[in-house]
Amino acid sequence: MLYTLSRSPYACDLAALLRTVQAGDDLLLLADGVIAGLIGSPALHELSASPLTLFSLENDVAARGLFAYFSHDFVIISYTDFVKLTEKQTKQIAW
Repeated sequence: MLYTLSRSPYACDLAALLRTVQAGDDLLLLADGVIAGLIGSPALHELSASPLTLFSLENDVAARGLFAYFSHDFVIISYTDFVKLTEKQTKQIAW
């Protein structure tokens, strides 16, 4: 399953998302969802402890000027890599 988080982790039920994940699932942060990848954030702590493989969209991290504050727990990917994730994970849930 591919989960995409496009809203701030403070504006959605991140705990509900984490209750549904399983080993082998992927999470992609995009738009305001990239806030969840900030070093020291409670959301990062929760995501890092999950079985998810963590990705973030490069353009959205850059657009918000967050590279210097972004966790290395995430693989930063391009739009092309995003398409590859959708091919790998045929089911997707957007948060």
